[in-house]
Amino acid sequence: MITGVLLLAAGIVIGCAAAYFLSFRMKESFGAISLEALSKNTSEFLKIANDTMSKHLQLGGKELDGKKMLIDQTLDAMKGELRRVQDIVTRLERDREMKFGELTTQIRSTAEQTAKLQDTTLKLTNALSSTSARGQWGQRMAEDILKLAGFIEGVNYLKEKQQSTVNTRPDYTFLLPQGLKVNMDVKFPLDNYLRCLEGANEADRKKHRDQFLRDARTRIKEVTTRDYINPEERTLDYVIVFIPNEQAYAFINEFDRSIVDDALKTKVIVCSPLTLYAILAVIRQAIDNFNLERTSREILGLLGTFNKQWDAFITSFDKLGRKIKDVEDEFGNLTTTRRSKLDRPIRKIEELRKQRSIPEIEVDDAEMLRIENSDE
Repeated sequence: MITGVLLLAAGIVIGCAAAYFLSFRMKESFGAISLEALSKNTSEFLKIANDTMSKHLQLGGKELDGKKMLIDQTLDAMKGELRRVQDIVTRLERDREMKFGELTTQIRSTAEQTAKLQDTTLKLTNALSSTSARGQWGQRMAEDILKLAGFIEGVNYLKEKQQSTVNTRPDYTFLLPQGLKVNMDVKFPLDNYLRCLEGANEADRKKHRDQFLRDARTRIKEVTTRDYINPEERTLDYVIVFIPNEQAYAFINEFDRSIVDDALKTKVIVCSPLTLYAILAVIRQAIDNFNLERTSREILGLLGTFNKQWDAFITSFDKLGRKIKDVEDEFGNLTTTRRSKLDRPIRKIEELRKQRSIPEIEVDDAEMLRIENSDE
């Protein structure tokens, strides 16, 4: 029993050893075969890889050459664009320097003009602070507008001419057609207007603004009491009050429009430099139209007289023409019929003288004169 078991175990061990040996031999054979196949496949793969790599390298080289050429062309174009941009920048820089120089000059000139304007404004402010100077300034403004409108002193207007029926002296009197007139006053209170502009705070400005508006109403009321509207002087039913400052006029219209409306109700026309020019333009046009109409009437009257004299001239001329025609006919008769009849006996006398051999009698001038005197 034990011997059988030992034999069985020995058989199993010998079988396992044989199997292991067989497996080891097969592994060596398969490894050799695999290594040989791998070597062949690696050689073929390397060959194929080398061929493929060569082809790709050739194609890549050609492609790189094309891209290099395209890049070179692009770089050349970029260089040209950069040169043009550089030229433009250079021109812009020169133009900027020139413009900057001109701007500097203009700024300097503007600064000088601003300084002069400030000085002029200061002088004007000082002038307006004086009542007499303000009146003179208003007259100067009015005269400038009159000259601009083409008005001539003594022809279109009178300056500070006292009225004959009342003891008042308007600043300006405008002469209208048919002996009519319209007066204008140029003195206007601006003290509180200037104080309002120079006010330190709103309360101070409001105080002087209200006072200026009251001064304006007071001035308009004063004008209505000075007989500037006077039928005996053949004035119109309106008087002009001139405010020699456009801003002051706008100030009144902005804060109390009723001042201008109430002034119109009392026949007072409040005007600024611009509106005064418009009024003068209307007056000038009215004068020109009136003069044109009057001249047209005079021309029509002269044409009527001319027509009458022309008719008389034509009548006399026709009579003279008829008389000249009669004289012409009579002269034709004398030079034809009468002359031929007178020539006929003369010719016969001449023929008889020749037939009878009678010599011609020559009479000198003295003898002819004696004969003519004896006939008389």
